[in-house]
Amino acid sequence: MPQQRAFWKGYLKLSFVTCRVTMTPAVTASAKLRFRNVDRRTGHKVVSEYVDAENGKPVEEEDQLKGFPRDEGDYVLFEDEELDDVALESTRTIDIEQFVPASSIGWIWYDKPHYLAPADKVSGEAFSVIREAMAKTGTAGIARLVLYRREHPVLLLPRGKGMIVWTLRFGDEVRDAENLFSAAGKEKPSGKTLSMMRKVIAERTEKWSPEMVTDPVEARLHDIIRARRKGKKKAPQPQKREPTPESNVIDIMSALRKSLSSERRSPRR
Repeated sequence: MPQQRAFWKGYLKLSFVTCRVTMTPAVTASAKLRFRNVDRRTGHKVVSEYVDAENGKPVEEEDQLKGFPRDEGDYVLFEDEELDDVALESTRTIDIEQFVPASSIGWIWYDKPHYLAPADKVSGEAFSVIREAMAKTGTAGIARLVLYRREHPVLLLPRGKGMIVWTLRFGDEVRDAENLFSAAGKEKPSGKTLSMMRKVIAERTEKWSPEMVTDPVEARLHDIIRARRKGKKKAPQPQKREPTPESNVIDIMSALRKSLSSERRSPRR
């Protein structure tokens, strides 16, 4: 497999310690199927274009600006260069401003992961000092960085010989769960039901594997495409729908006993 090219190159800075680094997205969707819109009548590919909402005429890319609505039909206009200049200092430098206990940030704040590595051997020593100090102290670094044409708060975590850079969600993006969960968890389960539920969980506990999160829909689509390339027009078999579970379980002990019995009869995957 060819080595993934870094999509970002810049500097990692902590106080007066600076080193050159490269960053690569930790996840990819490049292997996913991508469909194109096709004209049913002609079989030709359908393309999209930006048009003026008033006169319907196409607008070339060089004539397009970013606009923030001010009044009906009136906008505050920005050139792309103006938006880039707003946070220019953080486009090429990850300046760690502060540290927090690594375990103190809830998963809900995590957005997109990226791999961070030293760009060359000369930078390796400074990079490893920062990484190892964070690992020994159990801390994560907080910085700001321009990615995907917008400045993001980012979290740096040591991992192996490198680091993970997570873009974080903004404070106003995460909803407060306290009101949503206010009616939950008031009744405490009995010791017996809790013990049986733990047994159900134990029966289903396995070692983590990426195969647990494969995409069955993607696999079926590939099968259909292969068949149609060979000239077969067979329609895909519909998925068997599981019966809708009852919304109100009256006898939790009975349900738990059935669950345990079923788990012990079913072969392990």
